[in-house]
Amino acid sequence: MDIDSFGAVREARWARLKQLSGARRLTGAEADELTRLYQATAGDLAAVRSAAPEPSVVSRLSVLLASARVWLTGAHTMSTGDAVRYLTVTLPAALYRVRWWSVGVTLAVVGLAFLSGWWTLTHPEALDLVGTPEARAALAEEQFASYYTEYDSTSFSALVWTNNAWLAAQCIAFGITGVFPLYLLYNTVLQLGVAGAVMAEAGALEVFFQLIAPHGLLELSAVFVAAGTGLRLCWTMLVPGPRPRVRALAEEGRAAIAVTLGLVIALFASGLIEGYVTGSAMPWWLKVTIGVIAFVAFWLYIFVAGRAATLAGSRGDSEGDFATDQVALAG
Repeated sequence: MDIDSFGAVREARWARLKQLSGARRLTGAEADELTRLYQATAGDLAAVRSAAPEPSVVSRLSVLLASARVWLTGAHTMSTGDAVRYLTVTLPAALYRVRWWSVGVTLAVVGLAFLSGWWTLTHPEALDLVGTPEARAALAEEQFASYYTEYDSTSFSALVWTNNAWLAAQCIAFGITGVFPLYLLYNTVLQLGVAGAVMAEAGALEVFFQLIAPHGLLELSAVFVAAGTGLRLCWTMLVPGPRPRVRALAEEGRAAIAVTLGLVIALFASGLIEGYVTGSAMPWWLKVTIGVIAFVAFWLYIFVAGRAATLAGSRGDSEGDFATDQVALAG
């Protein structure tokens, strides 16, 4: 397809559709004309996507159709049904879409963090890089635990939630580079490994897991899912498979948006646990139980609810306002 000739022939049609879409009021005849132009332009968009996916033309026609759709369907407002569908269909399907990337990142980070902790603990020169024996003892005996009680619960929950949500969003947004997620995961490996080694040196490894487990199981899971989603975007850019690269990135990008919003909710829950449970006077068995329940619920949501939503036909990338026009073309 000669995209320039194709556009030149249809320019008048597209310009008229834009004019009608921007009008405040339409007569009955103009409304009928708008409907016909919308259908024809949707066909044009499908033809461009299938034969010559020029990004600038695809973007222009998508915006044009979105504007016309407002006239045809009315402005959309968020409803309870939209929120329920997002939580029960779109989000689990999007998370299920990146499940194996998330699991892979989780296993890799946990394994490398264990190796990092073992290496640091068994090599005195590595421990010396952390600090003096006195400084390490103070960290293990006082500072590590006091971190969770230094601020009031509400402020602390808000602080860790906004920080973690921002990191997760960045991980997905900059995931296409492949660098930011790996940098974040590298820091996570070092932080977990070094902290565990320092606590183990002081004979307080049990305290380490007691303080990490209540909120960390859910918090780290959300971060690992964000990293997996970002790395999947990078992989899609490099290896789009049978799909055109632009289309593949658009589909994965829409799913990534759904994942980002869902992780903000998960990290809000982990922030509440960290602020109100981890540093509280609850028995340790109850704190850890709460953390395990949150962890299991999160992964069951991904694999069970996500599988069900996927089998029902959801892809996690084209629900509600993210839906794209699909028009059959005659051969």
